[in-house]
Amino acid sequence: MKILIAYDGSASANAVFGDLRNAGLPDDVEALVMSMADVFIPPPMNTDEEPIPAYVPEGIKRAHEHAELELKEAVEKAARASEEIKKTFPHWTVNHMALADSPAWAILREAEEWGADLIVVGAQGHSVLGGRLILGSISQRVVYEASCSVRIGRNRNIERNHLRLLIGLDNSPFSRVAVDAVCRRKWPAGTSVRLLAVVDTVMAITPDLSQPSVQKWIEVDDEENWDEVARIFAPELEKLEAAGLNAIITIRKGNPADEILEEAEAWNADCIFLGPKGARGIERLLLGSVSSAVSARATCSVEIVRTQKNAL
Repeated sequence: MKILIAYDGSASANAVFGDLRNAGLPDDVEALVMSMADVFIPPPMNTDEEPIPAYVPEGIKRAHEHAELELKEAVEKAARASEEIKKTFPHWTVNHMALADSPAWAILREAEEWGADLIVVGAQGHSVLGGRLILGSISQRVVYEASCSVRIGRNRNIERNHLRLLIGLDNSPFSRVAVDAVCRRKWPAGTSVRLLAVVDTVMAITPDLSQPSVQKWIEVDDEENWDEVARIFAPELEKLEAAGLNAIITIRKGNPADEILEEAEAWNADCIFLGPKGARGIERLLLGSVSSAVSARATCSVEIVRTQKNAL
């Protein structure tokens, strides 16, 4: 598993270290810690081919000095974070790098070229006056544009002996990918999973699984039909139980983003897992705008799960 960890030295970025311990990640990981200097590197002031050095205005000299200083600090931050990751995960292979570039695009480009399976970022970065490097609107750009999974890390420091994971579900293959990702991870004993389906008014179901092309519509606005909704997601529940997790299905009615956030807060979830988008049309429950809203507003960690097939 290849994990790109974006780091800017902020308190929020440091919280990622604690969150990673609760992410169920395997021992066989290649991690790359990446820091960005949000500066433009001007062209070289002189070249070896010039017999007589050209006159360089003071403003250009100061721009070079500032850019070089910012890049040096970014390298130092990445190196410190890399050492911290090595202490926490001694079995991981950990490297670091720093770039002078627009942060969001640098993260996305490096993740694509390196073949990252997961990008990890903190929930907030430095302010503009403090030398903004990573988050805020940048994290949302990464969530929206990345072709791999993205984890927004928040370390809540809740004192208890087990983890609580909330998975947002709809009747689409994208949300089922989130269930599969949770099943593949290595969780401590006692980890609880809550499958949350937020219903709208109607939903398409397959009454006979041997005939997947045959569908019917049911009224899910009426709670009398919620048992039938629960049966739709029974296979996902069985997957989680087979992986040794304590899992239940919960159904709520309302705005998907609001209901997911309220359920996570009320249950004190450690992480919310979502697909990148949901079913289309009147079935939709977890469309891209919902996953973006949840990742921005949640008080716990949020992981948007993608595979190569569902990245687009």
